[in-house]
Amino acid sequence: MPEIIEGSQRWALGVEYDGNAFVGWQRQKDGPSVQAAVEQALGYVAGHPVELHCAGRTDAGVHATGQVIHFDSTARRQERNWLLGANARLPETVTLLWARPMPRAFHARFAAHARRYRYVIANQALRPAIQAGKVAWWRYPLDADRMHEAAQGLCGEHDFTSLRAAACQARSAVKTIHAIRVHRQGRYILLDVHANAFLHHMVRNIAGALIAIGQGKQPVHWIETLLKARDRRASGITAPAGGLYLVGVDYDPIFALPPPDQPLVWPLFPDV
Repeated sequence: MPEIIEGSQRWALGVEYDGNAFVGWQRQKDGPSVQAAVEQALGYVAGHPVELHCAGRTDAGVHATGQVIHFDSTARRQERNWLLGANARLPETVTLLWARPMPRAFHARFAAHARRYRYVIANQALRPAIQAGKVAWWRYPLDADRMHEAAQGLCGEHDFTSLRAAACQARSAVKTIHAIRVHRQGRYILLDVHANAFLHHMVRNIAGALIAIGQGKQPVHWIETLLKARDRRASGITAPAGGLYLVGVDYDPIFALPPPDQPLVWPLFPDV
């Protein structure tokens, strides 16, 4: 990638994507990534290669309705040019939602104060077909109120070693969950988590633990036991990637970025 030269402009963009067709956000050698697709499209519009930075690196099969990215370019383009030009060259599973010129102080990852994820579970006897890969499926009845009660034990600053992937490379497992909510909407169980940062597989592992509690296999206070154990082996399953969505990123109001839409996956999942 070229070095940033004087006179270039920093741009922030909002991105929505279906993660099923990709090996994840980050460029990889073994398959298509969201990052590579967006870099190629924006590079065509800019007339030079661009390098993207994102607010949160999502895994293979994980979706986003509120991903935020930034890049630098010497090309003189308007917001409309970036959006229309790049979207015309992106696959149908990726859309740029907005574009804003930003000061150098802005960084999609390091300027973020917090991130918001939603996990969607289709709690029904038969596996979904049209929603395959867009929701997790759990055939046994789940008690959403019981799951919500248990989830409150995760709020605040904790060591989340028991709820991160064994291969997680984060230097510290201590993170702060600002708010977490579990509620039922028809046959769907929605898990919303707002935290300063997330570990590898953290939301999916939280979902797995809460599923065990919601099914009655573990007591509500099991969450406290898991946190104290600081051992991934003490926890439950890693819930499927298809149910997970990055729905928003929090920044200082000084940057005046468009607020994320309500964390809707589809109209099937109203946030009430």
